[in-house]
Amino acid sequence: MYKGKTILALIPARGGSKGVPRKNIKLLLDKPLIAYTIEAALQVDFIDKVIVSTDDLEIAQISREYGAEVPFLRPYELATDEAKSIDVILHAMDWMEKEHGAFNLILLLQPTSPFRNREDIKAAFDIFFKKNAKAVVSVCEAEHSPLWMNTLNDDLNMKDFIRKDILNKNRQELGKYYRINGAIYIAEWDYLKQNKTFFGDKTYAYIMPKERSIDIDTEMDFKFAEFLINRYG
Repeated sequence: MYKGKTILALIPARGGSKGVPRKNIKLLLDKPLIAYTIEAALQVDFIDKVIVSTDDLEIAQISREYGAEVPFLRPYELATDEAKSIDVILHAMDWMEKEHGAFNLILLLQPTSPFRNREDIKAAFDIFFKKNAKAVVSVCEAEHSPLWMNTLNDDLNMKDFIRKDILNKNRQELGKYYRINGAIYIAEWDYLKQNKTFFGDKTYAYIMPKERSIDIDTEMDFKFAEFLINRYG
Protein backbone atom coordinates (compact mmCIF):
# COMPACT_ATOMS: atom_id res chain seq x y z
CA MET A 1 0.00 0.00 0.00
CA TYR A 2 1.25 3.48 -0.88
CA LYS A 3 -0.36 6.72 0.30
CA GLY A 4 -3.42 4.73 1.31
CA LYS A 5 -3.78 3.00 -2.07
CA THR A 6 -3.56 -0.75 -2.62
CA ILE A 7 -1.51 -1.78 -5.65
CA LEU A 8 -1.60 -4.86 -7.87
CA ALA A 9 1.42 -5.47 -10.12
CA LEU A 10 0.51 -7.47 -13.22
CA ILE A 11 3.12 -9.13 -15.46
CA PRO A 12 1.63 -10.54 -18.69
CA ALA A 13 3.64 -13.40 -20.21
CA ARG A 14 2.13 -15.70 -22.80
CA GLY A 15 3.87 -18.85 -23.97
CA GLY A 16 3.80 -18.21 -27.70
CA SER A 17 6.31 -15.89 -29.32
CA LYS A 18 6.97 -15.65 -33.05
CA GLY A 19 10.09 -13.46 -33.05
CA VAL A 20 12.00 -15.31 -30.30
CA PRO A 21 10.59 -18.71 -29.29
CA ARG A 22 9.84 -18.98 -25.54
CA LYS A 23 11.04 -15.39 -25.22
CA ASN A 24 9.66 -14.68 -21.75
CA ILE A 25 11.67 -17.48 -20.15
CA LYS A 26 14.67 -17.44 -22.47
CA LEU A 27 17.85 -17.01 -20.44
CA LEU A 28 19.31 -13.53 -20.38
CA LEU A 29 22.75 -14.44 -19.08
CA ASP A 30 22.05 -16.36 -15.87
CA LYS A 31 18.26 -16.13 -15.46
CA PRO A 32 15.00 -16.13 -17.42
CA LEU A 33 13.95 -12.84 -18.96
CA ILE A 34 10.77 -12.63 -16.87
CA ALA A 35 12.80 -12.94 -13.65
CA TYR A 36 14.24 -9.43 -14.05
CA THR A 37 10.75 -7.93 -13.99
CA ILE A 38 9.51 -10.09 -11.12
CA GLU A 39 12.53 -9.18 -9.00
CA ALA A 40 12.12 -5.45 -9.71
CA ALA A 41 8.47 -5.58 -8.65
CA LEU A 42 9.18 -7.56 -5.47
CA GLN A 43 11.84 -5.04 -4.47
CA VAL A 44 9.19 -2.30 -4.26
CA ASP A 45 7.94 -2.69 -0.72
CA PHE A 46 4.65 -0.86 -1.19
CA ILE A 47 3.29 -3.16 -3.92
CA ASP A 48 0.67 -5.40 -2.31
CA LYS A 49 0.67 -8.30 -4.76
CA VAL A 50 2.72 -9.34 -7.81
CA ILE A 51 0.98 -11.72 -10.20
CA VAL A 52 1.81 -13.19 -13.61
CA SER A 53 -0.88 -13.76 -16.23
CA THR A 54 0.15 -16.65 -18.47
CA ASP A 55 -1.33 -19.52 -20.43
CA ASP A 56 1.86 -21.55 -20.08
CA LEU A 57 2.62 -24.04 -17.29
CA GLU A 58 6.40 -23.67 -17.57
CA ILE A 59 6.20 -19.88 -17.37
CA ALA A 60 3.90 -20.27 -14.37
CA GLN A 61 6.37 -22.57 -12.60
CA ILE A 62 9.36 -20.31 -13.27
CA SER A 63 7.41 -17.24 -12.19
CA ARG A 64 6.54 -18.87 -8.87
CA GLU A 65 10.17 -19.90 -8.37
CA TYR A 66 11.16 -16.23 -8.57
CA GLY A 67 8.47 -15.15 -6.11
CA ALA A 68 5.47 -14.07 -8.18
CA GLU A 69 1.99 -15.47 -7.75
CA VAL A 70 0.23 -17.20 -10.65
CA PRO A 71 -3.32 -17.52 -9.35
CA PHE A 72 -4.90 -18.55 -12.68
CA LEU A 73 -4.01 -19.67 -16.18
CA ARG A 74 -5.01 -17.29 -18.94
CA PRO A 75 -7.66 -18.60 -21.38
CA TYR A 76 -6.43 -19.68 -24.80
CA GLU A 77 -8.27 -16.91 -26.64
CA LEU A 78 -6.29 -14.33 -24.66
CA ALA A 79 -2.94 -15.90 -25.55
CA THR A 80 -3.04 -15.65 -29.34
CA ASP A 81 -1.25 -13.17 -31.60
CA GLU A 82 -4.57 -11.42 -32.13
CA ALA A 83 -5.40 -11.00 -28.43
CA LYS A 84 -5.36 -7.38 -27.27
CA SER A 85 -3.29 -6.38 -24.25
CA ILE A 86 -6.18 -4.49 -22.66
CA ASP A 87 -8.33 -7.64 -22.73
CA VAL A 88 -5.56 -9.57 -20.95
CA ILE A 89 -5.36 -6.84 -18.31
CA LEU A 90 -9.12 -6.64 -17.80
CA HIS A 91 -9.36 -10.43 -17.51
CA ALA A 92 -6.78 -10.40 -14.70
CA MET A 93 -8.53 -7.51 -12.96
CA ASP A 94 -11.92 -9.22 -13.14
CA TRP A 95 -10.45 -12.47 -11.78
CA MET A 96 -8.76 -10.69 -8.89
CA GLU A 97 -11.93 -8.74 -8.07
CA LYS A 98 -13.98 -11.92 -7.84
CA GLU A 99 -11.43 -13.78 -5.72
CA HIS A 100 -9.80 -11.04 -3.63
CA GLY A 101 -11.66 -7.78 -4.23
CA ALA A 102 -10.62 -4.75 -6.23
CA PHE A 103 -7.37 -2.86 -5.73
CA ASN A 104 -7.01 0.92 -5.95
CA LEU A 105 -4.24 0.96 -8.54
CA ILE A 106 -2.84 -1.40 -11.16
CA LEU A 107 0.78 -1.50 -12.28
CA LEU A 108 1.49 -3.21 -15.60
CA LEU A 109 5.06 -4.44 -16.06
CA GLN A 110 5.93 -6.13 -19.35
CA PRO A 111 8.62 -8.83 -19.00
CA THR A 112 10.39 -7.62 -22.13
CA SER A 113 11.81 -4.61 -20.24
CA PRO A 114 14.51 -6.21 -18.07
CA PHE A 115 16.40 -3.00 -17.23
CA ARG A 116 13.47 -1.17 -15.66
CA ASN A 117 14.27 -1.23 -11.95
CA ARG A 118 12.65 -0.53 -8.59
CA GLU A 119 13.79 3.09 -8.65
CA ASP A 120 11.96 3.57 -11.95
CA ILE A 121 8.80 2.06 -10.52
CA LYS A 122 8.96 4.21 -7.40
CA ALA A 123 9.65 7.37 -9.42
CA ALA A 124 6.69 6.63 -11.69
CA PHE A 125 4.41 6.33 -8.66
CA ASP A 126 5.79 9.60 -7.28
CA ILE A 127 4.72 11.32 -10.51
CA PHE A 128 1.33 9.62 -10.32
CA PHE A 129 0.61 11.08 -6.89
CA LYS A 130 2.31 14.43 -7.48
CA LYS A 131 0.24 15.06 -10.61
CA ASN A 132 -2.95 13.63 -9.11
CA ALA A 133 -2.99 11.52 -12.26
CA LYS A 134 -5.35 8.89 -13.56
CA ALA A 135 -2.46 7.11 -15.27
CA VAL A 136 1.30 7.25 -15.82
CA VAL A 137 3.16 5.71 -18.77
CA SER A 138 6.94 5.41 -19.12
CA VAL A 139 8.68 6.94 -22.13
CA CYS A 140 12.20 7.64 -23.30
CA GLU A 141 13.71 10.07 -25.75
CA ALA A 142 13.27 8.87 -29.34
CA GLU A 143 16.40 7.77 -31.18
CA HIS A 144 15.31 9.61 -34.36
CA SER A 145 12.96 12.49 -34.97
CA PRO A 146 9.64 11.42 -36.54
CA LEU A 147 9.95 14.51 -38.74
CA TRP A 148 12.54 12.56 -40.73
CA MET A 149 10.07 9.72 -41.31
CA ASN A 150 7.23 9.17 -43.75
CA THR A 151 5.49 6.49 -45.75
CA LEU A 152 6.60 5.45 -49.26
CA ASN A 153 4.54 4.71 -52.34
CA ASP A 154 5.18 1.58 -54.38
CA ASP A 155 7.35 3.52 -56.84
CA LEU A 156 9.62 4.69 -53.95
CA ASN A 157 9.39 8.33 -55.03
CA MET A 158 10.43 10.63 -52.16
CA LYS A 159 8.64 13.78 -53.29
CA ASP A 160 7.48 15.62 -50.14
CA PHE A 161 8.99 12.86 -47.96
CA ILE A 162 10.39 15.60 -45.70
CA ARG A 163 8.46 18.79 -45.04
CA LYS A 164 9.95 21.83 -46.73
CA ASP A 165 10.15 23.79 -43.49
CA ILE A 166 12.61 21.30 -41.95
CA LEU A 167 14.78 20.59 -45.00
CA ASN A 168 18.49 20.97 -44.19
CA LYS A 169 17.86 21.47 -40.48
CA ASN A 170 20.16 19.77 -37.98
CA ARG A 171 18.86 17.17 -35.56
CA GLN A 172 19.26 19.59 -32.65
CA GLU A 173 16.92 22.06 -34.33
CA LEU A 174 14.02 19.62 -34.49
CA GLY A 175 13.37 19.45 -30.76
CA LYS A 176 13.03 16.42 -28.50
CA TYR A 177 10.54 13.68 -29.20
CA TYR A 178 9.64 10.82 -26.88
CA ARG A 179 8.42 7.28 -27.49
CA ILE A 180 6.57 4.84 -25.28
CA ASN A 181 9.13 2.31 -24.06
CA GLY A 182 6.72 -0.34 -22.74
CA ALA A 183 8.29 -0.61 -19.29
CA ILE A 184 5.78 0.90 -16.83
CA TYR A 185 2.04 1.55 -16.94
CA ILE A 186 0.12 2.74 -13.87
CA ALA A 187 -3.59 3.50 -13.66
CA GLU A 188 -6.43 3.91 -11.21
CA TRP A 189 -8.28 0.61 -11.10
CA ASP A 190 -11.76 1.97 -11.82
CA TYR A 191 -10.47 4.41 -14.44
CA LEU A 192 -8.84 1.63 -16.46
CA LYS A 193 -11.88 -0.64 -16.22
CA GLN A 194 -14.17 2.14 -17.38
CA ASN A 195 -12.02 3.65 -20.14
CA LYS A 196 -10.10 0.54 -21.24
CA THR A 197 -6.97 2.58 -21.92
CA PHE A 198 -4.08 4.13 -20.01
CA PHE A 199 -4.22 7.25 -22.16
CA GLY A 200 -6.36 10.29 -21.44
CA ASP A 201 -6.35 13.90 -20.28
CA LYS A 202 -4.92 12.94 -16.89
CA THR A 203 -2.15 10.62 -18.15
CA TYR A 204 1.40 11.76 -17.45
CA ALA A 205 4.81 10.57 -18.60
CA TYR A 206 7.64 9.12 -16.58
CA ILE A 207 10.84 9.70 -18.58
CA MET A 208 13.32 6.83 -18.39
CA PRO A 209 16.89 6.89 -19.74
CA LYS A 210 17.35 5.12 -23.06
CA GLU A 211 19.83 2.63 -21.62
CA ARG A 212 17.08 1.24 -19.34
CA SER A 213 14.42 1.37 -22.04
CA ILE A 214 15.44 -1.65 -24.10
CA ASP A 215 12.42 -3.70 -25.17
CA ILE A 216 13.38 -7.29 -25.95
CA ASP A 217 11.69 -8.42 -29.16
CA THR A 218 14.41 -10.03 -31.31
CA GLU A 219 17.55 -12.12 -30.94
CA MET A 220 19.54 -8.96 -31.63
CA ASP A 221 17.83 -7.29 -28.67
CA PHE A 222 18.91 -10.20 -26.47
CA LYS A 223 22.51 -9.89 -27.63
CA PHE A 224 22.52 -6.14 -27.04
CA ALA A 225 21.05 -6.61 -23.55
CA GLU A 226 23.71 -9.21 -22.74
CA PHE A 227 26.41 -6.81 -23.95
CA LEU A 228 25.10 -4.04 -21.69
CA ILE A 229 24.97 -6.32 -18.65
CA ASN A 230 28.49 -7.60 -19.29
CA ARG A 231 29.80 -4.11 -19.95
CA TYR A 232 28.04 -2.09 -17.26
CA GLY A 233 26.59 -4.60 -14.82
